[in-house]
Amino acid sequence: MRARDTNIPDPEVLALQALVWAIGEPDRADRLIAVTGLFPDDLRARAGEPAVLGAVIEYLESYEPDLIACARALGVPPEALVGARQALELR
Repeated sequence: MRARDTNIPDPEVLALQALVWAIGEPDRADRLIAVTGLFPDDLRARAGEPAVLGAVIEYLESYEPDLIACARALGVPPEALVGARQALELR
């Protein structure tokens, strides 16, 4: 068994950080709700579910400027967010 590479962010933690970033601005939060169909109560209740976290990153991927801005704000390359979504899809 290999030791986990500590330079690779945990997919769930990274996705939760992306969710916080996405809802941090009202217009972006409104778009997230409109695109994903997840209402604020859904997001609160299901924020830890891999499917919901993956949907948040998929939302960011659908508009590259947001993906890049989020990655920059979180201090990771955009590829880390894409990788996190891919990892969450396997769970």
